[in-house]
Amino acid sequence: MPPKTLIVIAGPTAIGKTSLSILLARQLNCAVLSADSRQFYKEMSIGTAVPTAEEMNGVPHYFIHSHSITDDYNVGKYETDAILLLDKLFLNDDVAVLVGGSGLYIDAICKGFDSLPEADENTRYLLKQIYQTEGMEGLASLLKQKDEAYYHQVDLQNPHRVMRALEVCMVSGKPYSELRAGLTKQRNFNIIKIALNTDRDKLYSRINTRVDLMMKDGFMDEVKQLINFRHLNSLQTVGYKELFDYLDSKTDLNTAVELIKQNTRRYAKRQLTWFRRYTDFTWFEPHEVTRIADFLKQHGI
Repeated sequence: MPPKTLIVIAGPTAIGKTSLSILLARQLNCAVLSADSRQFYKEMSIGTAVPTAEEMNGVPHYFIHSHSITDDYNVGKYETDAILLLDKLFLNDDVAVLVGGSGLYIDAICKGFDSLPEADENTRYLLKQIYQTEGMEGLASLLKQKDEAYYHQVDLQNPHRVMRALEVCMVSGKPYSELRAGLTKQRNFNIIKIALNTDRDKLYSRINTRVDLMMKDGFMDEVKQLINFRHLNSLQTVGYKELFDYLDSKTDLNTAVELIKQNTRRYAKRQLTWFRRYTDFTWFEPHEVTRIADFLKQHGI
């Protein structure tokens, strides 16, 4: 039996990954798995640009609104769940599409994520105290002391990832980057990696337009409904944080919206930095659908 194939579609936010993934899935009659760590949560729709039922157009989607913001879900659990799902899908389908901008989650599916020690309650409490009293600056400083290599890789504005790395460092006594740099796991399917990008000004324009549309579509109402859960890791993300500050009267609305655009552009830059580290991605402009189709044909798809 010929091996099955996973098509990975990666790239920065707002580049057009969702529309391409749905187009390919319809043509190939296969399912789409999300590798966007924010789209898992059913309470977060507008701020995470979850595809609508109309956009999905009957294409089976997985890991979209699959969990609650109160669930304890992480990349290790995602790897286990997604590989089990792929095993089931590949019983009947020859191809599946994995789409998203969360590089860590894509890596988990493509090459595996090492089993890392869980922290005890005292360690977690200590880190939360540092975060509450010193903010991200305090966490970042501690991470630089314990694992300078990962300090230069991680999104230092993401408290969940920084605290998780510190948990591993403090529990194991070893750098997080050393423990997670294990051998690539062998997968029983082929992997074809596609990445999308475009001119920076075009990308930034797409980001700005998306934020404006999110606000028109009721993003503020979504944030208001979640304000009592703002302490959760799932809500420590671009868009939600800025509007929480607005609701706290720390900024005016125009400033908050401009900060969302600015921080989303910065996030897109970090995403591109992550994916450019790898040599096994083939890069395309988002509109180059014909070239992408030809590329897949060359791989027997």
